[in-house]
Amino acid sequence: MAGLIFEGLTAATVRANLDRARDQIALAASSAGRDGADVEILAAVKYVASPELDVLARAGIELVGENRAQELEEKAGSHPGLFVWDFIGQLQSRKVKQVLPYVRYIHSVASDSVLAQLARHALPQTEVLVEVNVAGEPDKGGVAPTELASFLDRCPVRVVGLMTMPPLARAPEENRPHFAALRELAERHGLQHLSMGTSQDYPVAVQEGATIVRLGACLYQPGAP
Repeated sequence: MAGLIFEGLTAATVRANLDRARDQIALAASSAGRDGADVEILAAVKYVASPELDVLARAGIELVGENRAQELEEKAGSHPGLFVWDFIGQLQSRKVKQVLPYVRYIHSVASDSVLAQLARHALPQTEVLVEVNVAGEPDKGGVAPTELASFLDRCPVRVVGLMTMPPLARAPEENRPHFAALRELAERHGLQHLSMGTSQDYPVAVQEGATIVRLGACLYQPGAP
């Protein structure tokens, strides 16, 4: 998807896709004995041009997430009050101060250098999720499950949940064990939120306990499944 920018979006298309995603979430949640209303849809806007954000708002999107600090600052700053913003990308420690004024949650806290910057620059309302590398992929960021307890103890701000990005899978079911593992970790540590599931596998993530799903292409493409 590198280089792809969603342009020419229409509120009707995004609204129809949003309604379809809500229906899928409701079905998945019901099958797991959950209430779909407990799952937030976060629209990932890394590939959405800033001028298109008004279209998302008209379509009913309320929560958005950006992967890049500079883009977050520009998009949130030019659309004040339009959305609740989360930061969902890999976070460089030197960007922590830049991101904090704009976001509700940072989903991707995973290094001691970021913890040090949070200790210096956190606001009274700062809350974060810790990214966990549940699959143990050597080329991917995230705290190892065995290191999570000590990392949580070192975090200088309130941790409200966990996030993971499992391996790219051929079928959504392949990610179920990773989502289940994250849920078990959250339960063990008394954490409320689970940020997991993207356009390719979010119904499975919801069945396994997701409280925030990060959706991109399935919200923006006409006739998206």
